[in-house]
Amino acid sequence: MIVERHEYLSLLQKWKDEKVIKVVTGLRRCGKSTLLAMFQEQLLLSGTEKEQIISINFEDLQYEALTDYAALYQYVVEHLSPDRMNYIFLDEIQMVRNFQKAIDSLYIKSNVDLYVTGSNAYLLSGELATLLSGRYVEIRMLPLSFREFYELKKTEQTDVLFSEYMRYGALPYIATMDDPADKADAYLEGIYNTIIVKDIELRQQRRTSDQDKRRISDMTLLQNIARFLAGSIGSPISVKSITDYITSSGRKISQNTVNDYVQALIEPYVFYPAERFDINGKQLLKQNRKLYIVDLGLRRHLISRRNYDLGYALENLVYLELLRRGFSVTIGKIGDAEVDFIAKKGDDLFYYQVTASMTDETTFSREMAPLKVVSDNYPKTILTLDRFTAGNYQGIQVVNAVDWFLG
Repeated sequence: MIVERHEYLSLLQKWKDEKVIKVVTGLRRCGKSTLLAMFQEQLLLSGTEKEQIISINFEDLQYEALTDYAALYQYVVEHLSPDRMNYIFLDEIQMVRNFQKAIDSLYIKSNVDLYVTGSNAYLLSGELATLLSGRYVEIRMLPLSFREFYELKKTEQTDVLFSEYMRYGALPYIATMDDPADKADAYLEGIYNTIIVKDIELRQQRRTSDQDKRRISDMTLLQNIARFLAGSIGSPISVKSITDYITSSGRKISQNTVNDYVQALIEPYVFYPAERFDINGKQLLKQNRKLYIVDLGLRRHLISRRNYDLGYALENLVYLELLRRGFSVTIGKIGDAEVDFIAKKGDDLFYYQVTASMTDETTFSREMAPLKVVSDNYPKTILTLDRFTAGNYQGIQVVNAVDWFLG
């Protein structure tokens, strides 16, 4: 069963034939390759000839010889249809050494519309970002939204489906499983090991500058840090706090090393950083950002023996959903209080608090307090799993989170 990602397909359609490189980024197995295949089907249905489409997946051994940038460029040029637009799809382009040279040379051709995917943020960092500045648009792909998950299933009550969504995560293949309880862990372990072993090792092989040669050689340390981060979603963390945690287990380690290992987990889209923003001072803060994990199923795989915190898990899902909806997201600080999320898109700004339940009077007051202190008139919303406290409280909307995800 194939999960159609309508919103991402519409973005590709929007940018079709525009003179920009379409770069689709995201975690392994979140659906990037399938998205390209679906878009190619749309092209064929709209009258594009098969000869106008060149599609290469660099995870396929069939194309191993093309992982040299010069060989890739030569291959594509030899297969171009003259006097017609050619649609070039290069999947997992980070497998090609010096891929930016091939991309840049193909981009300048007038009859090429170029689409690439990558599973590492390195794709758009450093030399490539400089080389292609102003010439690409990034489409950041995430696992399934709950709305997509719901549309795929629709076999259970909404709240039952949301419970499954939180427990097993939202990777497309898991969502199509009849009984994920028996298979999800093995599948997630395979993805995680691929990211840890294959992607991070490949990333190191591709580093070129002296400043960029961080060595991630201790896989046990990397996995310990990954588990620490997975258990700390929703909590402000710093490199120092992670270093102290590792040191407390009897290992001496520097903050610089910890920072390198954390970055190694951010680059392949396992964790997403959220910076803190001083609402009164109108500036980003340099310390104690939060990191959210890309998929709750992956989190459960990492910390399966820990108590599951429903409130923080829900907060993680809200953060990802705001990213899906095109917002830039920060954590709000106002005095000693915190607003879980400030979501900004253009001139629009929204404040969000997230809590598992508002039925307890103490919790109700605690969640309301930061939003009451914010003096501007932008919308303020509290998202909760309970259905008893929904309503408007002096301009602050309390909304059921499941309904909000489906909205």
